[in-house]
Amino acid sequence: MVRPFRFGVNMVAPSTGDEWRKKCRRAEELGYDVILVADHLGMPAPFPALVAAAEATERPRVGTFVLNAGFWNPTLLAREVATTDALTGGRLELGLGTGYVKPEHDAAGLPWGTPGERVSHLRRTIEELDRLLGSEEHQPQPVQQPRPPLLVGGNGDRMLKLTAEHADIAAFTGAKSPPGDTSGRLIHLTPEELDERIAAYRSFAADRPEPAELNLLIQLIQVTDDRRAAIRPVLEHIPHLTEDEALGLPLLLIGTVRQIAGQLRAQRERYGFSYITVLEPYLEAFGPVMEELRGE
Repeated sequence: MVRPFRFGVNMVAPSTGDEWRKKCRRAEELGYDVILVADHLGMPAPFPALVAAAEATERPRVGTFVLNAGFWNPTLLAREVATTDALTGGRLELGLGTGYVKPEHDAAGLPWGTPGERVSHLRRTIEELDRLLGSEEHQPQPVQQPRPPLLVGGNGDRMLKLTAEHADIAAFTGAKSPPGDTSGRLIHLTPEELDERIAAYRSFAADRPEPAELNLLIQLIQVTDDRRAAIRPVLEHIPHLTEDEALGLPLLLIGTVRQIAGQLRAQRERYGFSYITVLEPYLEAFGPVMEELRGE
């Protein structure tokens, strides 16, 4: 089944109230379907930012992309989720992940844990949210029943199994943390590596009654007539790749509007990505691409 495209923008820059509402209205004007907020120290607090985004707009849904489960107690998170869904009129999409930046946990005075411990905490969080929000006795109640749609992001086998079991939206970054690196640095997955991760997810999700929506986070967008000139400054960050290999990375969109739209169509065909998220710095640049793909 080929899903129609859906587009989200992940807001990461702190703003005053007026600036925030202006940015959100601009995202709506450009045609974004979802306004998202990350969960990193130094960035806007997710839930109040989403309520403000919903009040400033009419059409887009709002979502977390993604909450660091290690920052959250499941019972308190259930209250935040239900309240935010109610205040936004049922427009909330809940994105969850394990977190991958140890210095943020250190700064917050929170335990870090092994990768296995962080995945286990995320599983407990999801299961507790399902239990609490699915109860008629829980107050407040979310508008969307039994809970808002759940997006889970991750690449490892345990995360993909968890995603296959629980998530309405399976999110892929197209990148991974280097082994043993907890700084937040990421290295890009090659198209072949991403093929393997998608195949692993599909095997874990084979028994699902309905397939999940697949999401990809785009790291760079540059509209240009000269793709090779545009990729050269990027190569210093990915020195192990040639120009051709870098231009083939799924999370880099470089070329004319038509070329970028073609790349996204091809990636939907190859991997199944129909829900595309871009970062706030590319909010404007991606607008013409969405226009090219609207309705497909």
